[in-house]
Amino acid sequence: MFRDVWIWGAGYAAMSLSTMARRSAMALVLAVVAPLALTACSEDGGTPPSFVTPTQSAPEPAPASAEPLALAVTPAEAAKNQPVSAEIGTRVTGGQVQTVTMTEAGGAKVAGTMRADGSSFVPTKPLKYGKKYSATVVAVGPDGTTIEKKTSFTTMGRPSKKTGAGLYLFSDRSYGVAMPVVIEFTKPVPTAARAAVERRLFVTVEPPQPGIWHWSSSLQVMYRGPQYWQPGTKITVRAALEGVPMGDGRYGDADRLGVGNIAKEKVELIVDNKTKRMQVFKNDVVVKTLPVSLGKTKTPSSSGTMVIMDKQRKTVFDTTDDPGNVDRYVVNIEYAQRLTWGGEYIHAAPWSVKDQGVRNVSHGCVNVSMANAVYLFNLTSIGTPVTVKGTERKIKPANGWTAWSVGWAEYLKGSALPVPPELSALGDPDPTASALPSPSVSPTA
Repeated sequence: MFRDVWIWGAGYAAMSLSTMARRSAMALVLAVVAPLALTACSEDGGTPPSFVTPTQSAPEPAPASAEPLALAVTPAEAAKNQPVSAEIGTRVTGGQVQTVTMTEAGGAKVAGTMRADGSSFVPTKPLKYGKKYSATVVAVGPDGTTIEKKTSFTTMGRPSKKTGAGLYLFSDRSYGVAMPVVIEFTKPVPTAARAAVERRLFVTVEPPQPGIWHWSSSLQVMYRGPQYWQPGTKITVRAALEGVPMGDGRYGDADRLGVGNIAKEKVELIVDNKTKRMQVFKNDVVVKTLPVSLGKTKTPSSSGTMVIMDKQRKTVFDTTDDPGNVDRYVVNIEYAQRLTWGGEYIHAAPWSVKDQGVRNVSHGCVNVSMANAVYLFNLTSIGTPVTVKGTERKIKPANGWTAWSVGWAEYLKGSALPVPPELSALGDPDPTASALPSPSVSPTA
């Protein structure tokens, strides 16, 4: 029996596997990650580390049409220097694609599936460089009449210039409910190349939840829905980017695929600068309220919804090599949880306990006591949302995993492809709207 699994990506609307139960689905798994470099609290935006997943099915039968059955395929016959990300494009009128058979020179069959909108056949793996391929496409009309088209083409040689990509998902980890799918690139992706890149990014979410890609910068694209993921969600992603033209004569270096498992309990942190308090929510109930000290006036903390990106039991904040920082220091830090590339963390700050809940004295970080830092460190996960309210500045796009720093309507503008009407109609809910204080449970540390 097929379970409902919403399939999003490549800019087209979702459909359920229960609707496509007689069709096959595919998925691959691979993930590449970069280490998270540690820097101290800072007012600068910062940059991400330098380095940096298709489940699809054939479309439903087309309704009867008065149009004559016609079929066109791409690449064109005898086309040369095709990228190894090439798909078999299909354009049908008066019917639908029935079968696509693709083979490598020598007879080896190429596995793959149709895009959900029926526009092309996507190979399961990248093609080989400098190889000849053939494809036969059969379309069928509502009366059973068929038409066949063949094509053959040769792929390009291995490119000398490549763009790498990193995908922050591991199947053996548990993530917080705000964990976006994050792909970061080693080289900027020009605006003109982003739609083609986005079409090669495929996401499967179980249980079904919608989502879309958003370019926060030329080096980062993220995927999320209108609200936080449901606890217990499984996210499978294929970044099918090997051979994809990435602009400036560069091509994607490899296909990558990752699996992200969302924690079974919803945890979120909300910090209010006005009260100098952090409320800790577990499954939408306040379970703890604790005092904090945020960034002082010259180095304010960022307001907005951020996501914990890294957790370090012990580390060192060293700003002595930053020529733009007039307040340089080296300090040992415990229970550090990173919020921005610019250096904002939640961490233990025993030296500011007397100020916590009273005034802001940090360089932009969220200071808490040692006991509260231990509590938070043991409670949260990478992907836990942290919302800071009422400070002197807003979080900058791409200064961390900032997918939740804007509302849904604004977020949709970051897609390089047309947004399906189903997604636009979802409205603009606040992802933290459910995080309301419980009148009966609000302990204070």
